[in-house]
Amino acid sequence: MTPTPKILFEDDQLIAVNKPSGILTVPDRFDPKLPSLKLWLKERLGSIFVVHRIDRDTSGIILFAKTAEAHAYYSQLFEDRKITKKYVGLVMGNPMPTSGTINKPIAHHPVVKGKMVVYKGGKPSITHYQTFDQFGLYSLVEFSIETGRTHQIRVHMQDLGHPLVGDPLYGNGEAIFLSKIKRKFKLSKYQEEELPLLNRLALHASSLAFTTPEGKEIYLEAEWFKDMQATITQLRKNSR
Repeated sequence: MTPTPKILFEDDQLIAVNKPSGILTVPDRFDPKLPSLKLWLKERLGSIFVVHRIDRDTSGIILFAKTAEAHAYYSQLFEDRKITKKYVGLVMGNPMPTSGTINKPIAHHPVVKGKMVVYKGGKPSITHYQTFDQFGLYSLVEFSIETGRTHQIRVHMQDLGHPLVGDPLYGNGEAIFLSKIKRKFKLSKYQEEELPLLNRLALHASSLAFTTPEGKEIYLEAEWFKDMQATITQLRKNSR
């Protein structure tokens, strides 16, 4: 069952929401009945403006504007790269070096629709990464992006050789099971089969920092959803 979106911040100009994985930012052109944050907010607020987007399978913080003036202002902040965006993700393996910058252009895949690829003729794309914790099979990494290309972090980490956990497009798409990380794992007598700890893309838009039109500095942070929190707790507990 998909969790409910959570409102993190709201004033007369904008609203920030913690989006669960699996929910679109805006309605799908071909299937407008699919759940989306824009529709969810319109039911509560009426008119709403989309400032930026994150992938359907990525969870985390998204800004929406309440007025046309706020929409123009915050959209320009993103355009001018004056909003600091940070993401946290679980990747396969242990990146070496443990921190660095990936500066490789990204373009649409020449054959596979909806997929992106590192390509020298693509658009400039810059991702900074910092490994926070290593668990043997996986690592917890923070990302800061200077550009906002489609699937940017996912493409760059695949190119580095450490795709995001649970990524069916750029990795193996496999879920994380407790039996894979815990020694002497046994099913509960009430369970017929093991359920995954995490069965989706392990990428979360964790924070945004920006300045309002009035000059006020705003920092917003979005907590992990329960599946990712539980997974990281188990990794820390069982990988020592």
